Amino acid sequence: MSPGRGRGRPRAFDRDQALDTALQVFWRLGYEGASISDLTQAMSISPTSLYAAFGSKSGLYREALERYGSGEGACSVGPLRPDGSVHDAVSAVLRECAVRFVDPAHPPGCMISTAVLACAEENDAVADHLAELRRRAMAAFVARVDKGKVTGELSAATDCLAIARFYGAIIQGMSVQAKDGAGADELALVAEMAIGAWDDVCARAMAAGSV
Repeated sequence: MSPGRGRGRPRAFDRDQALDTALQVFWRLGYEGASISDLTQAMSISPTSLYAAFGSKSGLYREALERYGSGEGACSVGPLRPDGSVHDAVSAVLRECAVRFVDPAHPPGCMISTAVLACAEENDAVADHLAELRRRAMAAFVARVDKGKVTGELSAATDCLAIARFYGAIIQGMSVQAKDGAGADELALVAEMAIGAWDDVCARAMAAGSV
């Protein structure tokens, strides 16, 4: 081997592009539904190349989830925008999800919020990882709502977790309905109804926090 020449054969594919393709396959078929054959055919690589680049199917899935969370998934699982009122921040997320969940440029729904809710025992580690991602998203939601206490938008007694869980459940439900064929107008109506319930939701959360 000549000096300066790297060992082994260089990868004959663009790793980032392959990861983007795998993300779409996982999003469309789910973790268990996406076979190695589905993935390698879509990525135009061999199983050997997949394992060499990503370690395993679960390793590839984790990287795809990370990529999703920093891109398309940011509307539903990322931190709410810090500026403006809590009401405006929650409203913006709901409205954005209503649009993104049915965007024809990618599979419907959210890749994380309703993914791997039940699975075979051998995939428990994957399910646990997704549950942790959802817990982090909920923690970010709670933290943003809690800022409303500082600004005076919400009473100090408000149960911020209750508000976050309510709107988180709305987002998850919108994701499921998008997968089942709901259209943009239908999801937009759900979002607007949930936004319209803000005052009542906050009042109930304040009452719950005062107990």
